[in-house]
Amino acid sequence: MSQEPAAVLQRLLLLVQELYAETAGLVASESDLQLWYNRGYENGMIHVLRAKGHGQRLHGLVDIDPQDLLSDQQFLPWGKAYQHGFEMGEQETREVL
Repeated sequence: MSQEPAAVLQRLLLLVQELYAETAGLVASESDLQLWYNRGYENGMIHVLRAKGHGQRLHGLVDIDPQDLLSDQQFLPWGKAYQHGFEMGEQETREVL
């Protein structure tokens, strides 16, 4: 049984909000790799949602992190966790849309 596209989009938007709230203290938690992964996942989701024309639905819900958030840290453990989360968030959001 497949869900209506609007219901899937609504569930994705709720997940984005949950991940954003969960990772609010991210900068102070360099050692919590799961938080970095989750934040990357959320931003990967946002990237796809915007590319698919749903950017207006995201307006006011969350702020996407700046592109240079980890520009000098991509090879550190938290940078790798964030990047992997971003890639998985993109991939899995594309799969369900």
